[in-house]
Amino acid sequence: MVRHDGRRPDQLRPVVVTRDYLRHPEGSVLVEFGDTKVICTASLEDKVPPFLRGRGQGWVTAEYGMLPRSTNTRTARERSGTGGRSQEIQRLVGRSLRAVVDMAKLGERTVWVDCDVIQADGGTRTAAITGGFVAVADALATLVKAGTLAALPVRDCVAAISVGMIGVHPVLDLDYVEDSTADVDMNVVMTAAGAFVEVQGTAEQTPFSKERLDDLLALASAGIRQLVGLQRRAIEARGEKTFVL
Repeated sequence: MVRHDGRRPDQLRPVVVTRDYLRHPEGSVLVEFGDTKVICTASLEDKVPPFLRGRGQGWVTAEYGMLPRSTNTRTARERSGTGGRSQEIQRLVGRSLRAVVDMAKLGERTVWVDCDVIQADGGTRTAAITGGFVAVADALATLVKAGTLAALPVRDCVAAISVGMIGVHPVLDLDYVEDSTADVDMNVVMTAAGAFVEVQGTAEQTPFSKERLDDLLALASAGIRQLVGLQRRAIEARGEKTFVL
């Protein structure tokens, strides 16, 4: 099977991570999956939510939004509160990042992760998680460099990718054309160690078998291994800013 953009079924779109993308945040990344582009920033705050005060541990939380012309028609800004889709995605991003940050070692401080989609072509939530992790690692590294923390309070890398069924073919990293017509659409979040953080999968019309589920999870796992390799290159680099997969 050759996909509409010429990719193989098991091939990611070109992925680019650009670190230190913005001047002010402690961590900032522009992450690109093909034509999907998301700016992820990580900001440090020396306090925690009320439910964590006095417990000696930190917190990681996320917010997600799409710019009005990130899509082919203008989307109104969410002025009266975060919409349902945005809430669902930002909670997913927060859960995913908390899964790999050691809250006890972080201490009583919060990492705010803001994910702003500047151009959407499918996979914005998976891009936000993948880029958001690098932004968080960079932000926390500033605390280590300053001597505030003895070591980076991160247990593992975490990344995410979409998979789906196009007819009878399992495919990796769906763009908008594929996502909007797929028979099965799934988002998978995993750690570098291969542990699942979340699996979101839906059949549009025809239910899918366990065998198909296994195929999709294997495909996602292979894609995430590539993304983790890119993340590690980025966070271990000295002086470099742009990393391409």
